[in-house]
Amino acid sequence: MSAELTLGAEEELHLIDLQTKRLSARAPQLLSKLPPEKFGAELQRTTVETNVPVVTNLTDLRTEILALRKELVDVATDAELAIAAAGTAPRSEFADFELTTTGRYGRMQEQYRMLVDEQLICGLQVHVGVADRDMAVQIMGRVAPALPALLALSASSPFWNGQDTGYASIRSIIWQRWPSAGATGPMANAGEYDRLVQDLIGSGVIADAKMAYFDVRPSSHAPTLELRTCDACPLVDDAVLIAGLFRAAVRKAEVDILDGKPEKLRAQPLHRAAMWQAARAGLTGELLDLGVHPERLPAAQAIRQLSASLRPQLEELGDWADVEGLIEQTLARGNSADRQRAAYAENGRLDDVVDLVVKETHGSAGGDAASLPSITGYRFRAGDEAIGPGLRARPAYADIADYFHKLDSATIQQHAEARDDWTKNQGLSFTVGGELRGFTVDLVPRIVTNHEWSQLAKGLTQRARAIESFLQDAYGARRIVADGVLAEADVVDAMGWRVEAALLPTGTVRAPIQGFDLIRNEFGGWRVLEDNVRSPSGAAYAVAVRHLLDEIVPEAPRPAGLLDPETVFGLLRETLLAHAKSDDPTGAVLSAGSDSSAWYEHKALAEGAGFLLVTADDLAVSDHRVVERATGRVIDTLYLRLDIELIEVASAADPDLGVKIMDVAATGDVFLANAPGNGLADDKAMYVAVPDLIEYYLDEKPLLESVPTYRLSDEAEKLSVLDRVGELVTKPVDGEGGHGVLIGPSANAAAVAERRAEIAEDPARWVAQEVVTLSSHPTLTARGLEPRHVDLRAFVYLTGVGPTQSRLADFGLTRVAPEGSMVVNSSRGGGAKDTWIIGPEPSEEH
Repeated sequence: MSAELTLGAEEELHLIDLQTKRLSARAPQLLSKLPPEKFGAELQRTTVETNVPVVTNLTDLRTEILALRKELVDVATDAELAIAAAGTAPRSEFADFELTTTGRYGRMQEQYRMLVDEQLICGLQVHVGVADRDMAVQIMGRVAPALPALLALSASSPFWNGQDTGYASIRSIIWQRWPSAGATGPMANAGEYDRLVQDLIGSGVIADAKMAYFDVRPSSHAPTLELRTCDACPLVDDAVLIAGLFRAAVRKAEVDILDGKPEKLRAQPLHRAAMWQAARAGLTGELLDLGVHPERLPAAQAIRQLSASLRPQLEELGDWADVEGLIEQTLARGNSADRQRAAYAENGRLDDVVDLVVKETHGSAGGDAASLPSITGYRFRAGDEAIGPGLRARPAYADIADYFHKLDSATIQQHAEARDDWTKNQGLSFTVGGELRGFTVDLVPRIVTNHEWSQLAKGLTQRARAIESFLQDAYGARRIVADGVLAEADVVDAMGWRVEAALLPTGTVRAPIQGFDLIRNEFGGWRVLEDNVRSPSGAAYAVAVRHLLDEIVPEAPRPAGLLDPETVFGLLRETLLAHAKSDDPTGAVLSAGSDSSAWYEHKALAEGAGFLLVTADDLAVSDHRVVERATGRVIDTLYLRLDIELIEVASAADPDLGVKIMDVAATGDVFLANAPGNGLADDKAMYVAVPDLIEYYLDEKPLLESVPTYRLSDEAEKLSVLDRVGELVTKPVDGEGGHGVLIGPSANAAAVAERRAEIAEDPARWVAQEVVTLSSHPTLTARGLEPRHVDLRAFVYLTGVGPTQSRLADFGLTRVAPEGSMVVNSSRGGGAKDTWIIGPEPSEEH
């Protein structure tokens, strides 16, 4: 082993006010009480830098970092401050920046302006000793392929300016804005490097050599190489792991140089792409591998690939066992970005995230021992809602996951048989292609926290109000066309447009019941996948699934505050009868009858809401009112659960029944829910425009994201999609139930070619979406708990378009895809599971 391969480090640490959880600009006061050879100032007065002395092994590095942190914590505690080792402080805001008052920093602020004001960030720098500066410069380019993995391991800055950025390391993205940040490219010796730095200084773009903010750089005064890409790490063991891998990468490059091996550099744009991907995904998504022409790998595989490639050097340095153990430990618990997001998801409070980061920074090197149950044997996936890295149940799932994990195979079989008997006896079924099928139910409930549900309520009621406003406008004055937001053809030529829908009175609520299909992204955030405003189904199935769980697994631990899905019946009645003219109104569910695919739901909703359940043969129009034929009872509200258009409805006694009902509705003497013509907003092509509808009608920014979607009636988008059919999800604009959906990456070449031809022949009939991997959730199988992809259907009930006239119902239907599939629709073999929505604490209700 080379005698020069020493280790050193510098940690930048945020100062946190213990009362406000905000950054504190009191570094000068603390530094006045600390030895200057160990602690120093940074650009921002909210940061203290520690200088770890030179050591020769990872054990001593860990000891020295812990000792410096303790020394700083002791002084900070006396000032009612804490320290946080993280790329960004979770509650930092631009206004928190205060400049350290030196001439150099003043010059930087004058020159770089807002770029300086953004630097509320902290990094970890690792120094490795080498033979000489020439060797250090030659090594720089050779270690570049390892840097993205090191950044991913360190990622600790998902939050910035009070919000989740979508990045695991937003610090590294901010850092890259410096004009001298990034890679230098290949260099032969220290002289060439020094000339580059002098040229940058001469250009006036940087002020001095210290501003050579390259990913890796040689020291100007010592034979060391400095790693500068990583976020500060709350857990010391993560910093030690990064130091061990970086030192091994330096050693490998040194050996290759001495052996005369040619340098194989990837193109600079690919290096930047790999670094960006690591900043975006961290350990949750994919990273690029080590090749000159890199391929994508799951992050854990990429980390293990790096360690395997460095094993000879790690063994030579005596670090192999330590590093391998630390890798598995880090992959098991996730990086800091993962842990911060998990802490935020519990209650939606950034203060909880600050507390976590402070606790880890002040604590032991490896953090607290895991107290959550381990779900051994589970096939963990990134984005699993219930089971986290290391196969530990997430906090909200600790009790329920442990309960199902401990069931033996005989009990699982008994539960499965009891479930199937229950669904059969209750008639819980769904008709697909004329065949009656049992409704498949998984017994492991999904949990949605109160924070998540309250955020969904804001976003979905906003979306529902905008869609309702659009429907009323589209079949009325069409202001949205006159103002140039949509073209006339986008409305009247859409597949869901119905001429007769314009007959309804101005101001009529057209979509009082709206269903939304939601998915989670890889960071746990929700996205709307589809809007359903014709006749969204699922409410009665959600109630039935709760009854099933209460019957089959009554002993399964229930969380406090669990909302009751049966409230849907009262909400349905209240919403639909609110529009009736009568003081004692009657409502009815109009169904096609027992042949309807959702006949079970039609019966359950009618019974639960106290409505009549009727088919066309049960109705008549008399004296310009819709009546029950047998009794003459006037029906004030008609809930349409039909597979055909209303004007196509005929009875044995009246072939024009549907047309006549429409005439009654045109005078407001019967309220139709949901109204004919709602397919206009149900259209997958119109989905693209919903963010514009929200801004136009409500003058608000959308609170929930949509999935990136291409309208193929647009020529440029059509051509782009035709080249990428195998990479995208394509679906018909008027499709329902998953019919016609093609997931390109899972399709064979023949299916892709057929879909490409269909799009080319009639592009307006299709939309395309980027593939978004659905989150997964444990399901109970004969083999125990296994992950399956899930989505969520939630419902908003409206009596108008005002802010107080819409409500997210207290239930959701989680739909479960079959094994190996991402299609959750019942018509495509999907099932469902109970959704446990946690209500507010009593103190939060008012």
